[in-house]
Amino acid sequence: MGTKELEQTLVLIKPDALKNSLTGYVLSLLSQFHTGLRFAGAKIVSVSMVLAEEHYAEHRGKVFFPSLLDYITGLLHYPDEPWKRRVIAIVYHGPEAITKLRDIAGPTNPHIARETRPGCIRALGTVVPIKDATGNVIGERMDNLIHASATNSEAEREIKLWFKPNDIPPLMHAYPVEVSKEHYYSKDNKLYMTYEPDSICFVAPGDVVWKSDLDALRLLYQGSPAPCSLESVVAKYLINI
Repeated sequence: MGTKELEQTLVLIKPDALKNSLTGYVLSLLSQFHTGLRFAGAKIVSVSMVLAEEHYAEHRGKVFFPSLLDYITGLLHYPDEPWKRRVIAIVYHGPEAITKLRDIAGPTNPHIARETRPGCIRALGTVVPIKDATGNVIGERMDNLIHASATNSEAEREIKLWFKPNDIPPLMHAYPVEVSKEHYYSKDNKLYMTYEPDSICFVAPGDVVWKSDLDALRLLYQGSPAPCSLESVVAKYLINI
């Protein structure tokens, strides 16, 4: 397959879309009939705070960051029903996947989406004011129904964050993989290669792992700078555990 054919992108159907029964509508707009794209992977995810923080890492420190985490984890839309808090994560595969799905999603801000792109998915979303403890508006959050990767580099980072290699058929892998020969354990945000009491094994010998993750783990274990954090690796291998 050519590089263009192998382009992949991540889509997240967010809790507000699920609560408003828009899943079928969204999937119909993103179908192979309309886009020429195919599913490479799909899963229902109970989004942990670690996963949420890694997905929105670029927004750390911004006034809307805590509200954004509560949004993607489902806390805002299902405050009293934790069993309903979930996101549908999908990898789409095919020519110009990123551009096609960003176009169908529409502008990030639902108000702008309604004005400039009526009929796009995000035109059905809303903008929520964020208030401080005294009731003053200090920012806003976009409840815009879906996420779609913006660039090839973002798509790679996000797909590798939300999906393990064995979540995607081998012939649809867009990024290199490697079979681990070692155990990797995590405890209190520290990395071990032998079991420590109360540690969790997130990669074992024989597991198929993104090569970039194994490269990062080797660097982290040596105490060297790595291109990603331990949390970003652990988050995906312990999804729904």
